[in-house]
Amino acid sequence: LNNEELWSFDKEMATRESSGIMINRLAKLIPNFIGGSADLAPSNKTHMNDRGDFSAEDRSGSNLHFGVREHAMAAIANGMYAHGGLKVFCATFFVFSDYMKGAMRLSALMNIPVAYVLTHDSIGVGEDGPTHEPIEQLAALRSMPNMTVFRPADSKETAAAWYYAVTNGATPTSLVLTRQKLPLYDGCPKRALKGAYILKDSKKETPDVLLMASGSEVELIYKAADELEAKGIDARVISMPSFELFDVQDEAYKESVMPNKVRSRVAVEALTSFGWHKYVGLDGEVISLDTFGASGKAEVLFKQFGFTVENVVDKAIKVVKK
Repeated sequence: LNNEELWSFDKEMATRESSGIMINRLAKLIPNFIGGSADLAPSNKTHMNDRGDFSAEDRSGSNLHFGVREHAMAAIANGMYAHGGLKVFCATFFVFSDYMKGAMRLSALMNIPVAYVLTHDSIGVGEDGPTHEPIEQLAALRSMPNMTVFRPADSKETAAAWYYAVTNGATPTSLVLTRQKLPLYDGCPKRALKGAYILKDSKKETPDVLLMASGSEVELIYKAADELEAKGIDARVISMPSFELFDVQDEAYKESVMPNKVRSRVAVEALTSFGWHKYVGLDGEVISLDTFGASGKAEVLFKQFGFTVENVVDKAIKVVKK
């Protein structure tokens, strides 16, 4: 936790890229670290550069090539951890987590702390189209008992997700990661281990509106807060990488982040709205994607489906006026 080099990032990048960096940093610290991808290692960024490939000829390798068989991959990862002596991860595109769900559920049921690297996490995948654009998958994983889900907003939150994945011994961890480049925010990445935290606070002690998001959409609420300030509305920006970790915090911490008396709330996530309403309440708004996606450039799709700073500002003004 105090190895600052492990947490250090200095430029913008996709969270799949920062995850790949973390995997290689962890490989130098954890000799029994082993894992791989379902035929997508170059896209998932899971290759450990200083480790060989596991094969019939070389059993010392740490990079596993599972092939196009996601369910078997997750089941094999469970078995390797259950045997003992290994820290295990496996990877695929997020939309293909559906194929793994039975084995993922067993890892949660059996307290097997496998790390699932799930990249290409939204309509940000772009031209691959709706067959490859996750919608309901995030809510499905969040609804699974004993599964901890992270959707990090930048490289620092990705580092926190990996720290949690390799140090907690009780739950599997799903790391839900972007294809597209994301900003790098100021602040201590270890705050992400609380599940949700104040990324940028309001000027007043009690904000006019709470803006909350995970992953790539944190950029939208961060920029929207500046525009709202120019309009005389004081917003608090909350990054929420993990519902599960926030939900187990004490009531005092929850109240410090999301004061009960602030009923004006907007949540933004480029996946289904399912699960967000318990945080925004009856007076809040959720900007989400409750239909299937489309094929096109990521920036065009985000605009088409309402994931813009302007829409966040409009929704915030609406809830403040209620």
